Amino acid sequence: MIIEEHLKKLGHSLPPPSPPAGNYVPVVRQGNTLWLSGVGSRGSDGTAITGKLGVDLLTDEGYLAATRCALNILRRIKDEILDLDKVIRILKVVGNVNSSANFFEQAQVIDGASDLFVELFGEKGKHARTAQGLVALPGNNAVIIECAVEISCD
Repeated sequence: MIIEEHLKKLGHSLPPPSPPAGNYVPVVRQGNTLWLSGVGSRGSDGTAITGKLGVDLLTDEGYLAATRCALNILRRIKDEILDLDKVIRILKVVGNVNSSANFFEQAQVIDGASDLFVELFGEKGKHARTAQGLVALPGNNAVIIECAVEISCD
C-alpha cells in the first residue's frame, strides 16, 4: 500500500465511491488496461463542484476541482483492482472543463489532475492528455475527467 501511504503524506484521502450518473459502467477492464468513465468534480463531502470557469469559478478553483476528479478516479481504480500499487502507468487523461467563451486556461485547470498523478506515481504518472473547454457539462460539473490506466495483472 505504498501509493496510498504516499497519498496520505500529500494530504489526500480517497473519497467514498460514487455511482454512475447514467447507463454505463465506471470501469472497463481490457487485458491490462482500465478504461475509466468520466468522473465529475466532487468535494471531500461528496457534493458536486459546479459552475462555469471564467464566470463562476477562477482557474485555481478549477485546478482543485480537477484534483478532486483525480482522487475520484483513484477510488474507482482501487475499487476495481484493490491495490493502487498495481498501477503501471497512467496512459491518457481527457479533461473536460465547463468554460465560458472567454476562458482559455483549460490546460492549467486539468493540471490539477495531472500534477496529482505525477506527484503520486512519479514517472508512471506522466501521461498523454487532452484538456478541452465545453459550453456545458452534465450536472453543471466544473470539471469531468476520464482516463486510461495500465495495470499489473499479477
